[in-house]
Amino acid sequence: METINTTERLRRLRDLMKENKVDVYIVPSEDSHQSEYIAPCDARRGLTSSAIFYRLCTKLRVNSEHISGFSGSAGTAVVTLDKAALATDGRYFNQASKQLDANWLLLKQGLEDVPTWQEWTAEQSEGNKTVGVDPTVITAPDARKLLEKIKKKGRSSLVGIKNNLVDQVWGNERPARPNEKAKVLDLEFSGKKFQEKIDDLRKELDKKKSAGFIVSMLDEIAWLFNLRGNDIPYNPVFFSYAAVTPTTATLYIDSSKISSDVKSHLGDDVEIKPYDAIFEDSRALSESVESESSGDGNGSSEKPKKKFMISTKASWALSVDLGGEAKVDEVRSPIGDAKAIKNKTELEGMRACHVRDGAALIEYFAWLEEELTVRGTKLDEVQAADKLEQIRSKHKHFVGLSFDTISSTGPNAAVIHYKPEPGNCSVIDPKAVYLCDSGAQYLDGTTDTTRTLHFGEPSAMEQKAYTLVLKGVIALDKAVFPKGTSGFALDTFARQFLWEEGLDYRHGTGHGVGSYLNVHEGPIGIGTHIQYSEVALSAGNVLSDEPGYYEDGNFGIRIENVIMAREAHTKHSFGDKPYLGFEHVTMVPLCRRLLNLALLTPPELDWINAYHAEVRQKTEPFFDGDEVGKRTRKWLERETEKL
Repeated sequence: METINTTERLRRLRDLMKENKVDVYIVPSEDSHQSEYIAPCDARRGLTSSAIFYRLCTKLRVNSEHISGFSGSAGTAVVTLDKAALATDGRYFNQASKQLDANWLLLKQGLEDVPTWQEWTAEQSEGNKTVGVDPTVITAPDARKLLEKIKKKGRSSLVGIKNNLVDQVWGNERPARPNEKAKVLDLEFSGKKFQEKIDDLRKELDKKKSAGFIVSMLDEIAWLFNLRGNDIPYNPVFFSYAAVTPTTATLYIDSSKISSDVKSHLGDDVEIKPYDAIFEDSRALSESVESESSGDGNGSSEKPKKKFMISTKASWALSVDLGGEAKVDEVRSPIGDAKAIKNKTELEGMRACHVRDGAALIEYFAWLEEELTVRGTKLDEVQAADKLEQIRSKHKHFVGLSFDTISSTGPNAAVIHYKPEPGNCSVIDPKAVYLCDSGAQYLDGTTDTTRTLHFGEPSAMEQKAYTLVLKGVIALDKAVFPKGTSGFALDTFARQFLWEEGLDYRHGTGHGVGSYLNVHEGPIGIGTHIQYSEVALSAGNVLSDEPGYYEDGNFGIRIENVIMAREAHTKHSFGDKPYLGFEHVTMVPLCRRLLNLALLTPPELDWINAYHAEVRQKTEPFFDGDEVGKRTRKWLERETEKL
């Protein structure tokens, strides 16, 4: 991983801060839509993996102008006139420590006695200083919380600077905003007409007596209108906003993105306006609601004031243009909640695409083992990842990858979100752990699978760690729980066996997965984040099950299956509540070499054997009689033999 000298870009940023009378400047990771993965033009805090992908594909020199040099997808940079700090979570501690140069302080979020980036910002603002941020890239709730912390330190203030200072540092070398065409997702894959989805949303508006809902999250817009795009690497979304009222639906999108197919698809049900018109229209919508609430002008009593709803993920700028906190209701998005509960068509698509994806991974692992141990081929991590993508691309409905493939050998496997780059990666060591976390986008679903393998003789600790992690995977997979239970409550199912040994991991146990959408999808998840306690799991939710264990500088273990929540059949029904359980859809064998059978109970061994029988039965038909098929079938049969 490359460490980049950020001295010059920090000097230029500080010059702009002085011009704008700002003492502290905040640079979040997110774009104007709070996207986790962003387009290269929005990689202000650091060159994220999606921006790296774009750079490699287009040969653009964007590496020279991002502000921190840190390429992880989560984190916030805070720059003062004489200091700079980067805050990130446990997934990226190892990576950030390698990528940040001497100009930066690393704030390891979640560790004892380490301030949050908000607390550190407030500390730096003491003495009547001004804190600045681009109001389009911070949410309204986050801006308010930050302002509260700043005010506690004195008369300091928070100001929105619409002309982003990092963009000015970037100058002409900032990549252009992507301009890919949006495309229609056919009903055979979406399972529900977009008109029906809008009708459902309007029912929610009626329940809440709301004037309308302004949609800012890109995946929510794509899902609502049954459209997909290609503006952000790995995420089939397009830059847009939307506004839905009881009588109208408006899509704010650049006209160049609209094809005749999209126009025909939307018909007269949706008005199309320019992307940037959302802010002016928001001000007009706010004024119209104010006017409607003030009576008829002839002395009649005022009507109850209606408010527009926005997501808690909407930007501070959007909230302000709608009239601010007093005139909007900030809510967990009803579209996000609906999107997270997959319909029958989406669930069937998830099952089908995971079988095809499993067949691709099985072919890849069989090929990789032969190349490394039989042919003695020297393969680096990128070459291996490229081969996996080539194998996947042969399968039905393949569109592309769902995130950067984490192809990591030995110590690199301990970097939780490791990203190998050409010329800056390791040769795969057949005598070390190999961790592969990868996924794909198919028209009928999104996949995300992690397998940790060893092609030689693993150490006792590697076997122990792998088996403890697998026990957690199995425990969560087999969990049965009453409806109303959150992912926060289920997290200990996966961690318990590591905890018994005094071990743990610094990432969530599971995240929601989109249906040919973002591989990380809210609002559901399994982990210790407080937001996971706010949303109960429902039948139709699709999540990952991915505990792990990592020894910095040595090895890393992670096993990940995608699971779907469904109703469970129980003998009793306490409190007349239905109970839920999970169905796994990932179809890839586990690594036999890394198992310590002495640590497994008879029910766990039964689970592994049943799982392997299912994997073999569903994927074997993909391997025909040619040389590749024979090699792969032989590998599959060996890896799925009964224990």
